[in-house]
Amino acid sequence: MIISERIIKVMKERHMTQTEFAKQVGIASSTISEWKKKKTNPTVEKIMDICNVLQITPEQLLTGKGIEDEEEIAAASPSSKFTPGDIQMIEDYHHLKEEQQKRLMAYMEALKKIESLEEM
Repeated sequence: MIISERIIKVMKERHMTQTEFAKQVGIASSTISEWKKKKTNPTVEKIMDICNVLQITPEQLLTGKGIEDEEEIAAASPSSKFTPGDIQMIEDYHHLKEEQQKRLMAYMEALKKIESLEEM
């Protein structure tokens, strides 16, 4: 997978439109279309802007680590319980501040208690 394919994959995962992404990065929407059609990559000057908008590291963008390996994990272990959505949720959790993580865990515990009460 080339860089532009990774960008498009992450945009889809983030439910981001081409127009929205282009505006945030500071490029024309047609540039993204060119990446798709001609299988070209963005200029070096825009890499950091792209990474900031997509909330990924330059290493992830350039090597595919953390982007492509999710697919490899799923393909290597079809019986795995973890879906790409599960992996994304864990990554999102790790980007939260510690206090937010604690609140999220408390919400999950509360939901489990409510579910167990409803089953009675």
